[in-house]
Amino acid sequence: MRSQQQRGLRVRRILVIGNSGGGKSTLSRALGAKLGLTVIHLDVLYWNPGWTESDDETFRAKIINALDEPTWVCDGNFAGSLDIRLPRADTVIWVDQPRWLCILRALRRFVVYRRETRPDMAEGCDEAIDFNFYRYIWTFNRKERPRILAALSKHGAHTRCVHLRSDRDIAACLSNLDNHDLPQA
Repeated sequence: MRSQQQRGLRVRRILVIGNSGGGKSTLSRALGAKLGLTVIHLDVLYWNPGWTESDDETFRAKIINALDEPTWVCDGNFAGSLDIRLPRADTVIWVDQPRWLCILRALRRFVVYRRETRPDMAEGCDEAIDFNFYRYIWTFNRKERPRILAALSKHGAHTRCVHLRSDRDIAACLSNLDNHDLPQA
């Protein structure tokens, strides 16, 4: 029998983080399907119809309720909620694609889902061109990365972190999953 070190680490509660358009939701759905885990999209919990934001207290309560399950994949950034998500996670997967690719994918997502709600978004939040959103993507590494790294340091020391920098890394991670074991990086 292989040792825990040789066969990887058992995963039951996975946070998938990274820039918008990088492939977090796609990876989360694939992980959920392959491992039989519930997939939680934070955008569904945060947004209300018409792109109306939830207040912080309501959003945090929704997260706590959703993460009360014993197993899950949770997709999304919302760095202000990492203090309640990281302590519950055993694994963090950081999808760290180049920002130009994230912008292109966000634009493609607009073309595919324009005037529709995509599967990982709250009902009534139809895809639209939003220049503030594209600015968020472009400045993600400068503005959001430091907040995420600080939260990981403070609340995620116990988690296994996997850093995926390309579609090839994502495909390798998925193909190497064996039951609930995440291969060693």
